[in-house]
Amino acid sequence: MTVKHTLDSPVKHPLAWQLNLTIAVGVLAVSTAAIFIRLTLEAAGTRGIGFSLVMAATRLTIASLLLAPAWRNFKPARLEKVTIAQAALAGVFLALHFAGWIASLSYTSIAASTTIVTMNPIWVSLLSWWIYKDKPTKMTVTGIAIALMGGMAIGLGDSGGLYGGSNPILGDLLALLGSWTISIYLLLAKSVQSRGMGIGPYSAIVCTCAALVLLPMPFVFQTSYFGYPTEVYFYILLMALIPQMIGHTSLNWAVRWTSPTLVALAVLFEPVASSFLGFLVFNEVPGISVLIGAIVLLFGVAIAAIGSRPQG
Repeated sequence: MTVKHTLDSPVKHPLAWQLNLTIAVGVLAVSTAAIFIRLTLEAAGTRGIGFSLVMAATRLTIASLLLAPAWRNFKPARLEKVTIAQAALAGVFLALHFAGWIASLSYTSIAASTTIVTMNPIWVSLLSWWIYKDKPTKMTVTGIAIALMGGMAIGLGDSGGLYGGSNPILGDLLALLGSWTISIYLLLAKSVQSRGMGIGPYSAIVCTCAALVLLPMPFVFQTSYFGYPTEVYFYILLMALIPQMIGHTSLNWAVRWTSPTLVALAVLFEPVASSFLGFLVFNEVPGISVLIGAIVLLFGVAIAAIGSRPQG
């Protein structure tokens, strides 16, 4: 007999401490991404869309090479063509996510960027309503309204001064683009894995497709991959190893054993950790409006995520 588990039905795991530790390690690992991006920007002595694309493409290329052994478990004959197509499309949206979010850190504060990009539970809920006719609960709607008010506070706060970036409003919009695209990526990931594709082959396909999409894009902005200080490539390597391989892999593994809602709520600590690290490393202190807006936004996202959890 096959036991069917719903999306939020946790599979019993004998080592609860290991699960909690893995989630904690995953959140801390992804929280370092913004710091490595800023360190890379400072080491390169340049900012802008072109160099952001260099960082995103190189990060995903390294990750795809590290995931190359997973291709051995890829059995296309056992999968529907639409499943493979959706996995490839997920890679496109992952590429757009990193392009937008990494670029945002050239223009706005770490606190604003990481907070806005973690709004994905809001957009996933709205997209599920539009695509699957999965009407959100009153609690989810309340959370969305609160989160949007927090987002407005961040935008208004950023417009009043430069808190770690040269063009905060542009940076906030790029972070919002990153949040939208990762939301579509997550819906595609859910569909692909529900159709039987394993996490290993899926990760390999996604990272490879994302890298292929991004690799030629810096040339559009007349930006080279070469000629930067050694520190630039070292920080990008750390970016691929720590937030990408350790962080994302840990959280993807955790979703297999516990509620995705729990993992989504845990990820809300990423902006807190990233902002704290930003203060320690760069002495970056966002304005009070940005901080209050971030708190309100995260509170709203948490309410929406809990309200979206299937009941029963």
